[in-house]
Amino acid sequence: MRALFAAVSLCAVVSAGCGERVDLSKGLEVTDVMTGWSNAGEVNGQNKMVPTITFKLKNVSDQKLSTLQANVIFRRVNEDQEWGAAWVRITGTEGLAPGQTSEPQRVECPKGYTGSETRTAMMANSAFVDARVRIFAKYESTQWAPVAELNVDRRLLSAE
Repeated sequence: MRALFAAVSLCAVVSAGCGERVDLSKGLEVTDVMTGWSNAGEVNGQNKMVPTITFKLKNVSDQKLSTLQANVIFRRVNEDQEWGAAWVRITGTEGLAPGQTSEPQRVECPKGYTGSETRTAMMANSAFVDARVRIFAKYESTQWAPVAELNVDRRLLSAE
């Protein structure tokens, strides 16, 4: 009987410390956002540029978010399928405390546009298609939750 009581007591203590799960679509705020197109060097003698986003995540919930991660998905505005994606580790087990903001996260899409024109001229080309970016986040063993969807600005983030 004592063993059963001890086990039940231990479960109650552990459960009380965990708290409720945070809905990240409400518990995280995407801040300090900058989007645009980065110079990705040359590929086969042609200029390459890729859509890029820099952002921070702010914990606006009342709980620490341990092992916080983001999945950043790029797509062209005229397409539904993913164009490119990147996974980002925001925090480790130290987590993101309530009210705390992460370090800046810079994410470049692995795909982009290449051409013999300058990058500025490529953006002015009538065949240029703008991009959108969606940010999903999760912490611990929760499911991925959408936290932002943004247009990528049609501007160069780095010099020609």
